[in-house]
Amino acid sequence: MLLTPTTQRVWSRELLDVLIRAGLVAVLAIFCFRIFVPFLNLMVWALILAITLYPLQVRLRRTFAGKDGLIATLIVLVAFAVILVPTYLLGVAVAASIDHAMVVFKAGTFRIPPPAESIASWPLVGQRLYDYWLQASTDLTGLVQKFAPQLKDAGLALLGMVTGLGAGLLLFFVALIVAGILMAHGEKGHASAVQIASRISGPENGPQIAELCTATIRAVAQGVVGIAFIQMLLIGIGFVVMGIPAAGLLALAVLLLGIMQLPATLITIPVIVFVIATQGVTTMTVIFSVYVFVAGLADNVLKPLLLGRGVAVPMPVVLIGALGGMVTGGVIGLFIGPVMLSVGYQLFWRWVNDQAKPERLKETPRA
Repeated sequence: MLLTPTTQRVWSRELLDVLIRAGLVAVLAIFCFRIFVPFLNLMVWALILAITLYPLQVRLRRTFAGKDGLIATLIVLVAFAVILVPTYLLGVAVAASIDHAMVVFKAGTFRIPPPAESIASWPLVGQRLYDYWLQASTDLTGLVQKFAPQLKDAGLALLGMVTGLGAGLLLFFVALIVAGILMAHGEKGHASAVQIASRISGPENGPQIAELCTATIRAVAQGVVGIAFIQMLLIGIGFVVMGIPAAGLLALAVLLLGIMQLPATLITIPVIVFVIATQGVTTMTVIFSVYVFVAGLADNVLKPLLLGRGVAVPMPVVLIGALGGMVTGGVIGLFIGPVMLSVGYQLFWRWVNDQAKPERLKETPRA
C-alpha cells in the first residue's frame, strides 16, 4: 500500500514525538538513579529488615491496637539492644586481643609451645604442619620473615575487612531506623508493592509476585544471616570463656563463614586442636571441645527450621550471592547479596514455569 506524502509526514512527526518523549524519560530516569544510588544499599538493607521484622509488628498489634508507630519504635529499640550488646562484647574482645598481642610482641615474651609428636603422623599435612609448628616454637622470627609478604597481604585484607565491617555496622543501624519508619506504614507499603508488581506483570500475577518476594526475603534473612549470627554467638561465648587468643576475631570469622554457607568447623576444629595441644586432655578441654564442635554443627538443625519456613533456595545461589555481594559491595554486600540474588532466582524460575497453557481445541461435530 502506497502512502501519500501527507500520511508519511504525519507518521514521521508522530515517530519523532515518541523518540523525544522516550529520550526525555530516559534522561530523567538516569538523573534520578544518579541521585538515589548513594542511598541504594541503605534502602535495600532497610527494606530487607522491614520485611523480615514486620510479622513481629503484626503480632504486637493485638496488644497495641492502632499504634503502629509505637510498635515499630519498640521493635527498633529492642533490635538495637540485641545487636549492640554482642557487638560491644565482640569489639571489646577484639580490642583486648589486639592490645594483648601488641604487649606480648613488644615485650618479646611470646612463645609457642612445641607440637606433639603425634601430629607428624597425621595423613597428608601432618609432617609439614609439624615442621612449621616446630619452627614457630623455636624460631618464630625466622618463620615470620619467611612468610612476610603473605602475612602483609593478609594483614591488609583483614584491616580492610574490619574497617568495612565498622562502616557496614553503622549503615545497619541507620537502615534499622529507616526500617522502623517503613514498618510503621506497613499496610500502605504492601499495597504499593502489590500495585507496582501488578503494573509490571499484570493484575493477576502482581499479588503472587509480591508474596513470593516477601517470602524469599524472609526465608533467606532468617535462614542464612540469622543462623550465622546465632552460630557466632554460641561459638564466640565458648571462645571467650575458654580464653582463646583473638576470640573476637575468630567469632567474626564464624559469622562471615556462616553467611558464605561454609561450615563453621573450618574455625572450630583448628581451635579444638590448638586447645588440646596446648592444655592437654582435661575435663575442661573435653567439655569445651564437645560444646564448640556441636555449636559448629548447629546450622544443620537450624536451617530446616528457619530456611524451610519460606521458600527453598539452593545453597549455591546463596553462596554466589554472598561472594558476589562481598566483591561488589564490601561487607554490607555480603549480607544483601544472598537475599537479592535469591529473589531474582525465584522470580526467574516463576517466569520460566509460568507458561501459558495451550487451550484444548474443541472438536466440532461433523455434519
